[in-house]
Amino acid sequence: MQNDFCSQGGWLDYIGADYTPLREPVERQNIFLARMRREGVPIIWLNWGNRPDRLNLSPSVLHVYNGTGDGIGIGEPLPVNGSKVLEKGSWGSEILEELEVWPGDIRVDKYRMSGFWDTPLDSILRNLRTDTILFAGVNLDQCVMATLQDAVNSGYDALLLKDLCATNSPAYCIEATYYNIKQCYGFLTDSEAVMRALDTSISSLI
Repeated sequence: MQNDFCSQGGWLDYIGADYTPLREPVERQNIFLARMRREGVPIIWLNWGNRPDRLNLSPSVLHVYNGTGDGIGIGEPLPVNGSKVLEKGSWGSEILEELEVWPGDIRVDKYRMSGFWDTPLDSILRNLRTDTILFAGVNLDQCVMATLQDAVNSGYDALLLKDLCATNSPAYCIEATYYNIKQCYGFLTDSEAVMRALDTSISSLI
């Protein structure tokens, strides 16, 4: 949920893509984040924030963001505001200001579609004694799906929160993502179902 993907003036906006669908879950995300914090669930913000020298990025990764070589790609400044695309410390790599981020939340920089490659995410999760991960964010069929796949392949259980994810890809990409998660990787649910389950669990203890 970063400015380069979800905000006016970000990289997606610059290349002419419709970023507005990616903002749609924000209000629900804030509601769910507040509930998870009350329950003591760690919040991890997994954001794309590259090194300024881009030395750990392969040509294949760089190509995806500037396919012709004539545009503005990773680490290059946007003409409108000078923000360097997905570079750590830039405006574009920052979390949307509408989202509630707390000082105690955990931040992890990633450099691929998946948040598990070349990052400390796995070590952090294991030190937290995590066995189940709830997924929210954008793009559903790209970064979210790639990270979920690697989570399950690494031995974690995964729940995709459908109402807290979004994409500006065609509808068939959404359906394919849901199909593959159900068939191969984990569970599909939504934030309201999780909160109802928590309410039921708490009331049964009273």
